[in-house]
Amino acid sequence: MNAATTALLRSVLDEVCVSLSRYETGARVDVASKILEAASRGETRPERLKQIGREALSKAAITAR
Repeated sequence: MNAATTALLRSVLDEVCVSLSRYETGARVDVASKILEAASRGETRPERLKQIGREALSKAAITAR
């Protein structure tokens, strides 16, 4: 993975998790892993990565209840 892709993934993660506390590491890890998984399959479109991240965040919030 190159620096530009890494920067994109970090930016997407930060945007998706903007409402999360930095201490909610479990949810952040879930979101990050789904975004990374999509990127490893070749997904590089920012909007699609954000959608995947939001879906993961939603599932993490449901699981946490």
